[in-house]
Amino acid sequence: MERLGDELASIDLGDKRLNKRAVLLAERMAAAPTKSIPFACHGWAETQAAYRFLHTEGIDAWSILDPHILCTEQRMRACPVVLCLQDTTSLDYNGQQIEGLGPIQYEPERGMFLHPTYTVTPEREPLGLLDCWTWSRGKKGPDGKRPPDILESDRWVEGYERVAEAAASMPDTRLVYVADREADMLPLIKRARELGHPADFLVRSRHDRTLPDKGKLWATVLGTPALGELSFVLERRRGQKRRAVRQRLHVSRVAVPDGRSQTKTVEVTCLVAQEIDAPPGVKPVEWRLLSNRSIESFEEAAQLIDWYRARWEVEMYFDVLKNGCKVESLQLKTMPRLELALALYMIVAWRINRLMRLGRACPELPAELLFETEEWQAAYLLHDRAVPKTPPPLQEVVRLVASLSGFLGRKGDGEPGAKTIWEGMEQIAVCVRGMKFAAARRDSG
Repeated sequence: MERLGDELASIDLGDKRLNKRAVLLAERMAAAPTKSIPFACHGWAETQAAYRFLHTEGIDAWSILDPHILCTEQRMRACPVVLCLQDTTSLDYNGQQIEGLGPIQYEPERGMFLHPTYTVTPEREPLGLLDCWTWSRGKKGPDGKRPPDILESDRWVEGYERVAEAAASMPDTRLVYVADREADMLPLIKRARELGHPADFLVRSRHDRTLPDKGKLWATVLGTPALGELSFVLERRRGQKRRAVRQRLHVSRVAVPDGRSQTKTVEVTCLVAQEIDAPPGVKPVEWRLLSNRSIESFEEAAQLIDWYRARWEVEMYFDVLKNGCKVESLQLKTMPRLELALALYMIVAWRINRLMRLGRACPELPAELLFETEEWQAAYLLHDRAVPKTPPPLQEVVRLVASLSGFLGRKGDGEPGAKTIWEGMEQIAVCVRGMKFAAARRDSG
């Protein structure tokens, strides 16, 4: 069972009333993800209780995330391979008076940074969060430097260490740390070697390193015979149309300098995927990837490309968090309180993405696995359809929910996206509230 109440079943805030309040608040947020906390809550008394909860001493973001992480790890253990996607996004609270925030892209801007480890299967099924960093930058001093309170690059190395720690408790699951260019750093590669590579890493290369023989890394790899060619469809993204891509793959196991010394080295595999025959006027898609794994065949290289393409799932997660849950509109007085509310919304955002993916990948799953009974019943009522006597298939309910916000379900439309699901869930929540009110009136009368 993966409904929000089940996801937080092990929560322990030291008071049963607080435990219930946390679960209720998460459910309210999930029911109206695009709305403010006062709008999501049912009445002024519940709104006051929500804000009292968010200002309770002794409760922090980890109090909320830890139960979800335990559930995530349980789902991970059931999978042969899990991709642990890491990335950083900034949250903009410019113009709000929230204590503890700092500069983000520009010095006058006020906000904070979020760096989660978001786990998915190679088939893109969202499993949940494994770890999370949040921080704000200090202001620059007269010398133009920031206070040395945090080394932001540490998050990539510590992120790998957390994945490695999880790998030790999952001997039957292969964990793969996947990250973009910012994670291309020797301290991470060396730390993985020191730990004995309990988890694999797959990182996009940013540095065209000089090799001990004075050759350049990328040119050296491209100078090897191609393993073969692969084709896939690159999905539509901002400023980019959906299109077919064909890439030629080159792979080499190389020794790169271990720091400034040209005598000490560390071995990595470099895979260069170079697009061929790109459409006119379109920048060819070229990925240069580093991994600890040796690649012996075209199939192994193609698998790494497929896993790297899954990194886009964390970008989709950020989109749901910001545009679906609208976490940048939260108005709280301090950063710790903001982080607490953010923890709840992070679980909500995962659930929305999971509904979308499982609706596509596992259409015949019973809807009750992710929906409360009243929720899937409301989906039928709002469409003036007979309510099934037994839980219907998940895909059918997801499509009904998405149809409430404009999803047409035509043959060429594909399956619903996250946006139509989160907007549809808001209408489901209103209907469920009415159903419960009617049931209470009936029982009392």
